[in-house]
Amino acid sequence: MDPKLLIYYAFSVLLFQSCKSTPNSDSQNTNPEITVSTEQMDKLGITNAEQLSAASKRALNWPDIGNEWFIEFSNLQPLKGDLAYEEGVVRRDPSAMIFENGKYYVWYSKSTGPTDGFAGDIEKDKVFPWDRCDIWYATSEDGWTWKEEGMAVGRGEKGAYDDRSVFTVEIMKHEDRYYLTYQTVKSPYNVRVKNQIGLAWSDSPEGPWTKSREPILSPADNGIWKGEEQNRFAVEKKGDFDSHKVHDPCILPYKGKFYLYYKGEQMGEEITFGGRQIRHGVAIADNPKGPYIKSPYNPISNSGHEICVWPYNGGIASLITTDGPEKNTIQWAPDGINFEIMSSIKGAPHAIGLNRSADTEKEPTAILRWGLSHIYNNSDYQSIMRFSSARRTTHKAKGE
Repeated sequence: MDPKLLIYYAFSVLLFQSCKSTPNSDSQNTNPEITVSTEQMDKLGITNAEQLSAASKRALNWPDIGNEWFIEFSNLQPLKGDLAYEEGVVRRDPSAMIFENGKYYVWYSKSTGPTDGFAGDIEKDKVFPWDRCDIWYATSEDGWTWKEEGMAVGRGEKGAYDDRSVFTVEIMKHEDRYYLTYQTVKSPYNVRVKNQIGLAWSDSPEGPWTKSREPILSPADNGIWKGEEQNRFAVEKKGDFDSHKVHDPCILPYKGKFYLYYKGEQMGEEITFGGRQIRHGVAIADNPKGPYIKSPYNPISNSGHEICVWPYNGGIASLITTDGPEKNTIQWAPDGINFEIMSSIKGAPHAIGLNRSADTEKEPTAILRWGLSHIYNNSDYQSIMRFSSARRTTHKAKGE
């Protein structure tokens, strides 16, 4: 039997059995097969080990991992200088920051003008805030006051895979060379347009940048649209988790290879009990320029939105936000692929730009102590902000 069908069958049987149970039945709460230690009862506050609720059963299966992964985020703070909010200008999706030449560097998506949506003339209008973007960069000595230095990577010539927009950029430094990876869109930007991932490289963080002639990653493209109408929900077959778009790329050097983490969007995307069907994948290469081969284990998350990953303790950590049943969690994989939940958090910023100069081995979340994010100042314009976080190990009242 196909392994996917076997997993689906097992899940269906489990779901069916759980639905058959009677919530008010005393027999449901009797658990002679479950052994609960005195320590577990005390820690979890269980009243009676013979009468376990569904919540208590789940709690008994939680890993005993302490609170070293738990953090709380503070309110976003506005930046100063050129990255302060500017009416009429979109600056969003900051990359990670690197510290070079005595200052921080960050790259981001930049466009101008309001968002028109898909109802008008898509050849002339701007359908999203990230439509008609170029990639710009800025520098700062303190992480607060920034100087906009100029464009780093622009859109391609008409007919190129990146002629409409280049956006949502990330930076990687490896062996004295700098790599920018980013989303691309080719005109026309309609509802069913496919998004791809491009790459540019330079010997200096200030450029000039050489762009890849072709995308380094594309959607699975194995779904089937239903009809000719521009409706991304109408499908005959949905295809893989990334059959429609590949988004939010981030390359990390890992175990002698290069792991390209990305967000996938599926043709015929649905809203589930956890929200939008957004999942992450990874593609692996021997060289920063590729070729990148998608992992057979994809998708490697069942939730999330923007990619936010960093190395820790021989593995890879990931902040999962916004969408899916496991949103608002920090996860970790010892092999960069098989992620487990390490903490549940609240109020995580969107589109995080990490501080890559942080000591990631100091503690699991050291890289999240401060960084960049963006906010919607209004429906048309976004600006880059600064976030901060701190570990939380106790809960005390004022004066306690």
